[in-house]
Amino acid sequence: MIATESSTATKPTTTFGTQLSPHMFIGRYSGGQWQTPEIMPYQNINIAPTNLALHYGQSVFEGMKAFRMKDGNVSVFRMKKHHERFNRTMERMCIPPLSYDYFANGIKELVALDESSVPAENGSSLYIRPFVFATDESFGVKVSDTYAFIIFTGPVAALYGKPVKVKVETEYTRAAEGGTGAVKCAGNYAAALYPTFLAKQDGYDQLLWTDSKNHEFIEESGTMNVMFVINDTLVTPALSGTILDGVTRSSLIQVAQDLGYRVQQRKISFHELIAASADGSLTEAFGAGTAAVISSISVINILGKDYTLPATDENSLSIKLRDQLEAIRRGDIADQHNWNTIVPANR
Repeated sequence: MIATESSTATKPTTTFGTQLSPHMFIGRYSGGQWQTPEIMPYQNINIAPTNLALHYGQSVFEGMKAFRMKDGNVSVFRMKKHHERFNRTMERMCIPPLSYDYFANGIKELVALDESSVPAENGSSLYIRPFVFATDESFGVKVSDTYAFIIFTGPVAALYGKPVKVKVETEYTRAAEGGTGAVKCAGNYAAALYPTFLAKQDGYDQLLWTDSKNHEFIEESGTMNVMFVINDTLVTPALSGTILDGVTRSSLIQVAQDLGYRVQQRKISFHELIAASADGSLTEAFGAGTAAVISSISVINILGKDYTLPATDENSLSIKLRDQLEAIRRGDIADQHNWNTIVPANR
């Protein structure tokens, strides 16, 4: 791998997704194998108008984060689980898999080179975006024979800075059994844009997606998995062929169990949310994702009626889970599950 000389990153901004680190990683697949990659200054790439990914959507991605630790080093969070999910997505989209070393070494070297881009402020991090797309040039529908694997990074704050209002979606469908809802391909997000746009016109920040058959059971919330606290139990929809196996979701479930809280992974209907709101047993709802981390939900609109949730405070389970996860990532407490991959600081 060839790395150019490091440059000094500018001070991180607080707006999500608008600032980039100086370098990018690129590897290419051709002749039946992944070729020797390189790291270069961040730059635009040339894509032919007949690029297969542009026409037929053979494109996948991951969302990851690196954190500044209290000792000055950097931790990349849950590298192995992200790699496993990336390969599952690529298999579903007919893309050749990446070895763990190819994936992990690229991320570690890129993060080490642009280590000065990793912010230290609480709640901030270095976002890492690995993605793969087809590069064959043809307008006939086919599986590509060539691909590009690119990684770029950028300092970010949390995606949602305040509690969000969500609307239960009962008309449009995010995913159906047998489809691609359980993997992280680009088309899933494109198909969600229009219903989300309509919800925002009505004053809501995101949707709570429901099952495609009955539009009754809660599945995800926009760019996040969703969790509820009902009767002092953390409840989240069970994984299925239509729900993404979120890395933050998985981590929060483990942290909650480590702290001694009850956790249920099961079906949750919007009728249950109405009843739990009425009797006071629904005390929290929040989204969980790499970009959002934990985003409190203040209002849930169900069938045209708003249900307001209590405000969170330091005693709320979501806040305790957020703080515990942040402490693990930053090295304030022991990483008992070996989730952190350490990249030494350039001192």
